[in-house]
Amino acid sequence: MLELILGGARSGKSRLAERLAAESGLAVTYIATSQPLDGEMAARITHHRQRRPAHWSLVEEPLQLARVLSEHADAQCCLLVDCLTLWLTNLLMLDDLARLTAERDALLESLGQLPGRIILVSNETGLGVVPLGELTRRYVDEAGWLHQAVAERAQRVTFMVAGLPMVLKGA
Repeated sequence: MLELILGGARSGKSRLAERLAAESGLAVTYIATSQPLDGEMAARITHHRQRRPAHWSLVEEPLQLARVLSEHADAQCCLLVDCLTLWLTNLLMLDDLARLTAERDALLESLGQLPGRIILVSNETGLGVVPLGELTRRYVDEAGWLHQAVAERAQRVTFMVAGLPMVLKGA
């Protein structure tokens, strides 16, 4: 089963994803896409680590998400990816359109073929004002297109607001 959980900053999306993974009864592998490039991000990463069960496996991969998913997906495993928008940001910062396109296409192609349970967490960025600057507008566009493509493939899509899940697709 493929599930996408969207929401704004501090909406509860990671907490919901972690709860669903824990309740799945499957072995959990947490796939982290963030990089501790500054002190604030390092603190966020530490907070997430402290919240997760110690027996969960951890894979840190900022760029090659499709490869990591394919390597770790198993019928008896739940893969939790947190988060797609950080992964997208990492790719955008490379300023290599061919790499971005190849990684995104590989991810989208792999999603329908992966065994087990896959939970993808991502930040919904399309609800606010149009940001200033070419890179930030491109980010919002790319995230929106990615979310639409992943949601189309997902069996379940949940939108988080103020810690409350709103199921958009699936039971």
